[in-house]
Amino acid sequence: MSFRIESKEQFVELWTNIYKTEGKPDWSHILPYYDDKIYFHDSIQEIRGIKEFKAMTVRLIERSKDFRMKIVNILFEGNIIFFEWEMGLSFKKTPNSKLFGASRLTLNDNGKIIEQRDYFDLWGDIIDNIPFIAKGYRKFMRKMFG
Repeated sequence: MSFRIESKEQFVELWTNIYKTEGKPDWSHILPYYDDKIYFHDSIQEIRGIKEFKAMTVRLIERSKDFRMKIVNILFEGNIIFFEWEMGLSFKKTPNSKLFGASRLTLNDNGKIIEQRDYFDLWGDIIDNIPFIAKGYRKFMRKMFG
């Protein structure tokens, strides 16, 4: 079997199947589509190599109670896949939060994911779901940064 991402439709199928379980995602079917030298970067961490990437997926599953993702828009051009997403998740003692973000994936010559860059505002989106704190946080952010 060839583990190559060749079309937008194939990628959407692979990605959405991660979240078709009962609140606990399963990356086992998509991990073969990642290159052994995967470089992953988001607002929290920077990871190099498939071993560390797999460990990150396990940590995420263990920390979250409910985890869902919906692809909102997607572009696939050349070796770049760029997609916007909405994620619902809940950690141990936090209310269910909705996060909004985007990911850029770069495919190598073999059609495997060699780089993944996720863009999102983790704390802002989580804090927006906590009564009495959300308003103050957004007011602070506007005053300081915008």
